[in-house]
Amino acid sequence: MQIGMMGLGRMGANMVRRLLKAGHECVVYDVNPAAVAALVKEGAIGAGSLEEFVSGLSRPRAAWLMLPAAITGANVDKLAGLMEKGDIIIDGGNSYYHDDVDRAARLTPKGLNYLDVGTSGGVWGLERGYCLMIGGPDEAVKRLDPIFAALAPGADPSGEAPDKSQGTAPFGYLHCGPSGAGHFVKMVHNGIEYGVMAAYAEGMNILKAANAGEKARDADAETTPLLHPEYYRFDIDLAAVAEVWRHGSVISSWLLDLTAAALREDAALGKFGGRVSDSGEGRWTLNAAIETGVPANILAAALFQRFSSRGESEFADKLLSAMRYEFGGHVEKPAAK
Repeated sequence: MQIGMMGLGRMGANMVRRLLKAGHECVVYDVNPAAVAALVKEGAIGAGSLEEFVSGLSRPRAAWLMLPAAITGANVDKLAGLMEKGDIIIDGGNSYYHDDVDRAARLTPKGLNYLDVGTSGGVWGLERGYCLMIGGPDEAVKRLDPIFAALAPGADPSGEAPDKSQGTAPFGYLHCGPSGAGHFVKMVHNGIEYGVMAAYAEGMNILKAANAGEKARDADAETTPLLHPEYYRFDIDLAAVAEVWRHGSVISSWLLDLTAAALREDAALGKFGGRVSDSGEGRWTLNAAIETGVPANILAAALFQRFSSRGESEFADKLLSAMRYEFGGHVEKPAAK
């Protein structure tokens, strides 16, 4: 089957490679000509412009966009202006599901099919496959089933053949509902991801501090005493703990696998500054929780921790120190080296 791919970054390029390996024909376009040229060498059909990209697709066309959410809308509009009735536009990025609902409402009267496909798999998707959460009209989703099947893992985590009687979910892709449903599910997926990552990070940080009883501690009004240092004299090998948890533990996961790999490479994580970005999905998940009245305490804490990691709490922290100084003359201690 033929598919067009626009946006050949870390995920888009590997998705093309996975599709080519499965025997599909891929027409590719990116503003970076080198990215196009690299995939042409691997068997894709390159396009030097958006117009050439669309003209290289056979009708009914199917064009998949893997672009940052901030520029997806403008590119969907450009693409829609070149496409015809019956064609399909697929947004596989992390767009806000509100935008999907609105785009579908604009494109449907023109006879264009719009699919929102939440895509999870990161840089490992080429090897492992991509988990796909799909929103949009039934007919268009069915038409692209061979593409979804090729991109998805196609087997359960144990490696056993999926149970076809349960639909496509055991294969790693699911039609979640009408336009917007795919990105809604992916949005919550990423909100959960924030929480799971935060839990691992906080737990590992506690293990890292397990030797606090071996360290000298200031005895002054600004330092909470460690009442029982004898209980905190453990030098825990974090990389080894992450590794052992991967085997038989109830908290084992792919995120734990990646954590173990990072700690094996450098247990001190020296190449990281600790400024954790958020690309929007965590915020949108909390918006949905607030609007529907659903408690999401853990996901909220995980999102706010990311803000704090980037220095967004600095003024509030300074104000706390200022208030302590004003009411009690407490002088701020220098940061630990």
